[in-house]
Amino acid sequence: MDVLPLVALIAASAVVAGAARRTPVPAPLLLVGVGLIASYVPGVPDYHLDPHIVLPLILPPLLHTAALESSYLDLRANIRPVALLSVGYVLFATLAVGWLAYLLIPDLPLTAALVLGAVIAPPDAVAATAIARRVGLPSRITTILQGESLVNDATAITAFKVALAAAVGEGASWAGGVQEFLVAAVGGVGVGLLLMVPIHWLRTHLKEAMLQNTLSLLIPFVAYAAAEQVHASGVLAVVVVALYLGHRSWQVDFETRLQEAAVWKVVAFILESAVFALIGLQLPVVLKGLGEYSVGQAAWYAAGVFVFVVVVRFAWCYPATYLPRAVSARIRRREGTEGHEGNEGNGRGIGSVGDADGTDWRGPLIVSWAGMRGVVSLAIAFSIPLVMEDGEPFPARNLVLFLTFTTVIGTLVVQGLSLPWLIRVLKLPGRDAQAQTLAEAQAQNAASQAAEARLEELTRDERNRLPQPLQDRLSTVLERRRNSVWERLGQSNPVTGESADDTYRRLAREAIAAEREVFVRMRDERRIDDEMMRTLLRKLDLEEAAAYREVED
Repeated sequence: MDVLPLVALIAASAVVAGAARRTPVPAPLLLVGVGLIASYVPGVPDYHLDPHIVLPLILPPLLHTAALESSYLDLRANIRPVALLSVGYVLFATLAVGWLAYLLIPDLPLTAALVLGAVIAPPDAVAATAIARRVGLPSRITTILQGESLVNDATAITAFKVALAAAVGEGASWAGGVQEFLVAAVGGVGVGLLLMVPIHWLRTHLKEAMLQNTLSLLIPFVAYAAAEQVHASGVLAVVVVALYLGHRSWQVDFETRLQEAAVWKVVAFILESAVFALIGLQLPVVLKGLGEYSVGQAAWYAAGVFVFVVVVRFAWCYPATYLPRAVSARIRRREGTEGHEGNEGNGRGIGSVGDADGTDWRGPLIVSWAGMRGVVSLAIAFSIPLVMEDGEPFPARNLVLFLTFTTVIGTLVVQGLSLPWLIRVLKLPGRDAQAQTLAEAQAQNAASQAAEARLEELTRDERNRLPQPLQDRLSTVLERRRNSVWERLGQSNPVTGESADDTYRRLAREAIAAEREVFVRMRDERRIDDEMMRTLLRKLDLEEAAAYREVED
């Protein structure tokens, strides 16, 4: 097996993603664009997107990292809009886009059209949430988009299996499709519930750092494989386990948390970069298979399907936001749309941005426009078999692949490039940085007071007596931690323009760098050996990380 193309893909993707941080173009869009160009550069290998790799090996870790960073409490508060998007919208898009494609494309069987609908139904919110964080969307909209992306793949994959079974002649029925959907959903959640407690127990009882990190890397694959083994949704199993572990991450050893966070950031960065580059690199593969369809015909169908996809999302999001409130007094009371009692995090309808009466139209507009498709759609499309049960070729398989590819590219480019502009034009109320800092300061003050009281209680015991300098150091650390957040509310240094946080971080880094140089010089002079130097440097690294976190935004 030649590993050089894989290494080249990862390296080039990482370089492009890193360069994107210096440009106004979001990394996913730049990666897709570079992939499109590179696909026709002489000497670039043919990269084929294999669903047997993407679905079981790339999707689980990406879902795992996203779920770990999501808030279980926020998702629970927004369960209605998340469910309406991740389940209701995906099923609606499957049927609506499939039916419209059937009407648009001559000789396309309805079953094949429904396969196309299921393939392009699930939005990939990786790009959308990246843009949302970059431009400062309200946290509630970001939570809804994240929650949708965690679950909608499971809905789409199940809908695809049902539509595919009907298309290839396996005798699928509506009743059978509903049964398969329920088995996949309930089974996936059930497997996740069975695994999450023992996995968390194991995480909290393993003491060896290498074993802890190995377990962390295996968790998404174990959850996915266990669920798929019993014909349940591996996607839901991964999400359930990761949400539970993320919600209880505070119970894990601090060193494990630090190491895992670093490891998963690298894994997510590599996978996301490579995946978006792979999307662009599929262009030659898709074009070669068009066969009997001319470029003009295919382009016309692609434009029509793209418009369908965009319009269908609007057709779902606005009614899903307002109809439940209109027909249910209970929902209006619960979501604060009566009596002006709502707030941004109380679980109002899709895309609500904090309006007291729940009628702000801007939130649903942003959520509707943030329906960009991604690699999951392409992976599902490439898993369509070449032939049906009777040995006949799958009808219009190559056209389905082409329409999936153009829809993914179209939504990423058109919606992805215009989303930041749309957010700025709508002037959505972003997060109040001053209010967040004030809330952080109040929380830190309460925690520091509890820590000081506990420290005072412990030091009364003779067994916990410390030399006065060490006891003073403990008190100073607590005081510094409490005051550092309040200082962020103050003014910058009139001479340097730095905040107190920036100055503290810079001075701490300079002091630690001086110590580090001494250790290296002593190693070079053979006054200490390499093992001792690494031990001392690790302590400095931990101190530098602690100093940085004390004043981190």
